[in-house]
Amino acid sequence: MTKRTVTIQSELDMETRPVAHLVQEASQYSSMVCIEMDNKQINAKSIMGMMSLALSKGTTFTVVADGADEENAVEGVEAFFAAH
Repeated sequence: MTKRTVTIQSELDMETRPVAHLVQEASQYSSMVCIEMDNKQINAKSIMGMMSLALSKGTTFTVVADGADEENAVEGVEAFFAAH
């Protein structure tokens, strides 16, 4: 299992389109990928789950991945937030 804490550094409007892109990013990996925040663990491959999170500039959360490509999954999700 790989975990990494991420803080969103830029303005991020997590409406439908960015959430869909995040879900696409997470879905490319065979590993289980989740976002942990406020004592919740949300499947990053679930568009409905991801839309339930209030992610904005300054939000800190943990990306958790478990599986064969867990390192790549965590790095990919972290890179998504760095680029958006």
